[in-house]
Amino acid sequence: MPPKKLSFVASPHDEAQDAFKTLTARYGNADPKTADAIVALGGDGLMLQTLHAQLGNGHPIYGMNRGSVGFLMNDYSEDDLPARIEAAEHTTIHPLRVRTEDVNGEHAEALAINEVSMLRETYQAAKLRIVIDGKTRMDELVCDGLLVATPAGSTAYNLSAHGPILPLGAQLLALTPISAFRPRRWRGALLRHNACVQIEVLEAAKRPVSAVADHQEFRSVRKASIEEASDIGLHMLFDRDRNLDERIIAEQFLP
Repeated sequence: MPPKKLSFVASPHDEAQDAFKTLTARYGNADPKTADAIVALGGDGLMLQTLHAQLGNGHPIYGMNRGSVGFLMNDYSEDDLPARIEAAEHTTIHPLRVRTEDVNGEHAEALAINEVSMLRETYQAAKLRIVIDGKTRMDELVCDGLLVATPAGSTAYNLSAHGPILPLGAQLLALTPISAFRPRRWRGALLRHNACVQIEVLEAAKRPVSAVADHQEFRSVRKASIEEASDIGLHMLFDRDRNLDERIIAEQFLP
């Protein structure tokens, strides 16, 4: 049976707002708490916001591109929307959980769907130690930063930093340096999806570093522990000819 109750969300851009008015007039707009599916109208930024808003709710999310970047979105069409959603392929993704401690001993925790980034805050390069599953793998990385990306996020900041594109079924995480100075030729690593990554900030007072989980930032971090939140599943819906696996493969063959 096609979903009976759809809840729509839209970015503030005119194109998305026009689509919101048209679609809600045609299909109604259910309370997101009781909806069968959430329809997100915008770009990848809105999809990321919607996924965060639906953490723990279990509602499937179907995005349609009414923004500038739509890698995570389906093509826009006003017709037969319930039937399209009913026929869509389900993709379940797991976010990353990051736990941080800052230079004052304060602790914080956040979830990231795309990536967790460690970024220098000043003109001085960051100095980071990388520990994987309790074993030190790199004593000192001098860089602008370092990120851990999920497969779903591997085509975002990770790709811009020359990290690898990961198919969703690969059960891997990408560990990617950002402008590494020393070791100069280190290009990063591929890790098991359930690896625990600990980043220790060396000379944290002199060379402050922020930890950023998608859009949430923690400043002056001394260390961060990052691992997959396997207890949380987010459900995305894609048209069969535009599923996320296919897009990830196609992205690797673009000129």
